[in-house]
Amino acid sequence: MRRSDREIKDKTEITKIIEKCDVCRLALSDNNIPYIVPVNFGYEYTHETLTLYFHGIKEGKKFEILQKNPLACFEMDCSHKLIEAAEACEYTMEYESIVGNGKISLCPEKEEKIKGLKLLMKKYVKDKEFTFPEHMIDSVTVFKLEASDFTCKRLNKTP
Repeated sequence: MRRSDREIKDKTEITKIIEKCDVCRLALSDNNIPYIVPVNFGYEYTHETLTLYFHGIKEGKKFEILQKNPLACFEMDCSHKLIEAAEACEYTMEYESIVGNGKISLCPEKEEKIKGLKLLMKKYVKDKEFTFPEHMIDSVTVFKLEASDFTCKRLNKTP
């Protein structure tokens, strides 16, 4: 990482940043043509492994691309604040971000789909447990991205 002074390595801090992020941008490649899509996500961060869970239907561009090429990048960011300065080139932005890559796979087994859906719902609704009717589990596709590499950064100029 070029700006190691901004790198966050502490797992607790990384988890706090993930919790603040509402959207994950998933970047895929379709015959060397980039495709990026914002998605809701759930996650599991154990030891040094970050696994992101997404859901969708069993058709469409994202589904088609992933069947051909499971390699993906992702990005999420939060805590934005413009920092003004005397000169235009001295302006900056406070932020926290996570960028990484890995391989996406489908979660074909019912138990794993439910796990992914529960983690996704837990990300956005902290104080409620959810159950999923059989017909809903059958109609949705759950994907997981196992992040083989990711970095977390923060720029905070506010005292």
